[in-house]
Amino acid sequence: MRGRTAVGIWTGFVLILVWCLLPVVWILSLSFKPVSETTVGSPQFLPKTWTTQNYSDIIANPDFTRALLNSFGIALISTALAVLFATFAAYAIARLEFRGKRLVLSLALAIAMFPVVSLVGPLFDMWRAVGLFNTWPGLIIPYMSFTLPLAIWTLSAFFREIPWEMEQAAQVDGATNWQAFRKVIVPLAAPGVFTAAILTFFFAWNEFVLAISLTSTTAARTVPAQLSYFVGPDPFNPPYSQLATASVVVTIPVVLIVLLFQRRIVAGLTAGAVKG
Repeated sequence: MRGRTAVGIWTGFVLILVWCLLPVVWILSLSFKPVSETTVGSPQFLPKTWTTQNYSDIIANPDFTRALLNSFGIALISTALAVLFATFAAYAIARLEFRGKRLVLSLALAIAMFPVVSLVGPLFDMWRAVGLFNTWPGLIIPYMSFTLPLAIWTLSAFFREIPWEMEQAAQVDGATNWQAFRKVIVPLAAPGVFTAAILTFFFAWNEFVLAISLTSTTAARTVPAQLSYFVGPDPFNPPYSQLATASVVVTIPVVLIVLLFQRRIVAGLTAGAVKG
């Protein structure tokens, strides 16, 4: 029975792994195929002729490199500001008693669930009127608005689990409220901070609707929106190899950042453990 159970578990594991990784392997395979292979009727899974010309063309494309720079800048600024504001807001919600605290959390959750498409039209008109259309702030502000509620909910849960006595002990030892918050509370809440940062960065990096609606040139257009302009020489022959190559290039930084943040989360969990 144990042998059959082990075989069943490994069979299911392999099937799930193949199901999840097959699209990734297919995109990688497309990125190494020449354009002539992707335009045929039924291309084979692996390239007949391996080439790295697609990567050279993508890197040399000024529109793509500009969009990549926009994605990094907008995502990093949105993440930093959202996590900063969410840290203070979540600490106040977790530590302070005031009227309407549950209402604030409910409104934050409602904002997070609000459909982005319904706000595109008003934002388009408003940003055109105030001069924020096709600019970095024009994307950073709505990105922060939609990621703040989730970050507040995530961080408030971590702040509630931190013993109140540790902050009080720091204040008894002579620390001010700000010093106790900065040197005691924030390090213990590091797992929540990095989790909120990952979620915020993912939203800003992958967001498409706002990026395509609130930009008109490559001055502020991010990578997801820029990829929609890779149409090829005619609409019947899309540049599949270039799209796959751009997807791989865009995914690599995300994977590296996730690995880096995961290590910090594990370090924060072990450093913030309280015994007794």
